Amino acid sequence: MTFFYFLMLALATFRLTRLIQHDKITAFIRAPFILREDQIQEDGTVEEVIYYKRDGIGYFIAELLICHWCLGIWISAFLFFGFTYFSGLFLPLIFILAIAAVASIVELSIQFFN
Repeated sequence: MTFFYFLMLALATFRLTRLIQHDKITAFIRAPFILREDQIQEDGTVEEVIYYKRDGIGYFIAELLICHWCLGIWISAFLFFGFTYFSGLFLPLIFILAIAAVASIVELSIQFFN
């Protein structure tokens, strides 16, 4: 594997992990397993509280969905094996996710430095 493909897979993994774990558009994936609520503390700060909706395998999926490190491992394995064995199908997805990851990083950098 070349460094270029490694970088594309890394960026795609970052973006897909973030998409599944945080973005509103994929809330329907998380909804059967977890509930996130914002609670206002006495000092006025807002704290996010996560409730698990399921037991057994549902609990495992909930844990996976809230753990960035855990979800990232599974997504990287999915993308790597897809790239290795079905590159014709996975390369466009990997490139789209990698491009979106770079755009996200640029946007966060702009927000941070403004």
